[in-house]
Amino acid sequence: MILIENFDDIYRNYFSQVYFYVLDLCGSPDTAEEITQESFFRVLKKIDTFRGECSLKTWICQIAKNTYFNYCKKKKPEDAELDEKTACTGDIESEFAEKETALDVHRALHDLSDPYREVFWMRTFGNLSFKEIGNIHKKTESWARVTYHRARLMLKEGYKDEV
Repeated sequence: MILIENFDDIYRNYFSQVYFYVLDLCGSPDTAEEITQESFFRVLKKIDTFRGECSLKTWICQIAKNTYFNYCKKKKPEDAELDEKTACTGDIESEFAEKETALDVHRALHDLSDPYREVFWMRTFGNLSFKEIGNIHKKTESWARVTYHRARLMLKEGYKDEV
């Protein structure tokens, strides 16, 4: 069981990871800040229900993901448009630094469907392990690896089409 006194440590250790994960989901710094704060409020309320079946980080990210999805459901569809940012790994990682190239990569990432886009974001910016990603999606670690690999391949193909 985690003590309330340790919550400050939890907040300090995981805030930035959760914030960037939510920012990857929504694309808006203001919304990401709001969702992250709400997520940690929910974590504080539910901390005694944490059973340790996954890592604390995975559990908190799952709460953040659900908080974000609830936020989207409450918004009008036209207001809930996701303004995705992008990032790449592997062969095209170095090209991302250039602004013109970054726009092309953004377009390619935006065209990815879920769960590929989300898994790619979780791995690249959320710095989540494949096991953690699998837990969040209630899938296996292998599923997360395959989905991430496919997302990378799709991004490379989409990026080549843009150039």
